[in-house]
Amino acid sequence: MDITQLTSQYTVRELATEDIEQIYELAAANPLYYQHCPPPVTRESIQRDRKALPPGTTYDDKHYMGFFTGEKLVAVMDLIVNYPDRHTAFIGFFMVSREEQGKGTGSQIVSDCFRYLQALGYTSIRLGYAKGNPQSKAFWEKNGFVETGITVDNGDYTVVVLQKTLHAGKKSG
Repeated sequence: MDITQLTSQYTVRELATEDIEQIYELAAANPLYYQHCPPPVTRESIQRDRKALPPGTTYDDKHYMGFFTGEKLVAVMDLIVNYPDRHTAFIGFFMVSREEQGKGTGSQIVSDCFRYLQALGYTSIRLGYAKGNPQSKAFWEKNGFVETGITVDNGDYTVVVLQKTLHAGKKSG
């Protein structure tokens, strides 16, 4: 997968250790997320998240990436392809900078990503959000996700699993 093809609106690249400060600033400016999905973000938690893999996946499947306008980080996405099956991509984390929220930026990014993933043959996208987070729930439902009926007790919070079907035969352009 060529992540630079996920959107034509932004520069997309894998995030590295030297990006942790920018990621931290973007994440720390979104406290509502961490109220529902504790603990609060730290530079160390970002480093762990960059390396975390779901069972049965490899680093070839994981893309912890940033969407940039110039040098400014606009959004962060952790995308795992071929999980939980080879026709599904999984969004482990997605966050838009506070300055870009409410402008359609997040919806544009995920819509562009979904078109590209569909063109690659993926038929669905899955993700989880922390139960009780109205901002996350509203965003993902607005972007076509529906509850699967699966929930996972994470100890500090419950994860509600959502899925979006990518329709076959739809133009990818």
